[in-house]
Amino acid sequence: MKDYFSPGSLITVAGGALTVVGAIAYTTGSANLSLPTIFYGIPILLGGLALKSSELPPAMRITPVETLRSQREAADPELGKLVNDVTRWRYGQKAHLESSLEALKLWDDDNPPQLEEIEELDTQDGYGLRMRFQLGAVSLERWTEREARLGRFFAKGLRAEIKDLGGDQLDLLLLPVQAT
Repeated sequence: MKDYFSPGSLITVAGGALTVVGAIAYTTGSANLSLPTIFYGIPILLGGLALKSSELPPAMRITPVETLRSQREAADPELGKLVNDVTRWRYGQKAHLESSLEALKLWDDDNPPQLEEIEELDTQDGYGLRMRFQLGAVSLERWTEREARLGRFFAKGLRAEIKDLGGDQLDLLLLPVQAT
């Protein structure tokens, strides 16, 4: 449910409601009600609209929150932080994991890769993640060149696998290094 109501939407609705109440109070001659509601309603409405113009919705979470809770808690804490970071509303960013993709040189200012969904995996070797990206202007070749670094970048003891899904999509799997 929280995925449908962004903070920007809630603030916009609250500001709009206050503004409408203030306008109605003004037309009916209720000065005690119209002044505060318009005085607060219009700036709140404008602030909410500003948030809406710069919001980035959360990546779709395939695995329900409760399903792999014990595996997530036992795994590297960086993976849990990664999941929490990309499954919340962001403001003022072009894409999820913007700074990470820039550091990995997988970034394009005009058409950056977009994280579409994230799935938690319970593999034979432990807890891992699958992230589906829309490539944007970054080629699949650039992703595969950095495949060895991707796993180490997000947490120690991980390896990365890139699966080409055809078209303009890929799956990045972050899996635990297999025990020998």
